[in-house]
Amino acid sequence: CSPSAPACSHRGTAQIQLLLRVCKEAKKSAYCPYSRFPVGAALLTGDGKIFSGCNVENACYPLGVCAERTAIQKAVSEGYVNFRAMAIASNTEEDFIVPCGACRQVMREFGRDWDIYMTKPDGTYIVKTLQELLPLSFGPEDLKKF
Repeated sequence: CSPSAPACSHRGTAQIQLLLRVCKEAKKSAYCPYSRFPVGAALLTGDGKIFSGCNVENACYPLGVCAERTAIQKAVSEGYVNFRAMAIASNTEEDFIVPCGACRQVMREFGRDWDIYMTKPDGTYIVKTLQELLPLSFGPEDLKKF
């Protein structure tokens, strides 16, 4: 899908176009001296605010954090927990960038029904809901059953 494709016209709002630009811009701040795999993310809150994030690696590899989680942590630290969409960018040209499993689970904490825009550097993207990316998921409401 591309920003001008008819199938994506319902998602081609100016706000989404801005979200796509912000995630590409955020990628420029990535700290990835080990993987050399920069990723940027932009998170759209329910009331239209955008938070960006980039991946931040660490010499102790498990302590690194992905761009998606950085954006979510920034939003939550500012009091936002209602999210509508996230866009993700990398330099991968062959495939669309997708969130890792850990990021999908962190996203799931904040609902299932929001859009994830996975991009390529040429401006094309695909859109999936978090429910599509993480079916049969475990979330906060599951803890209320006990």
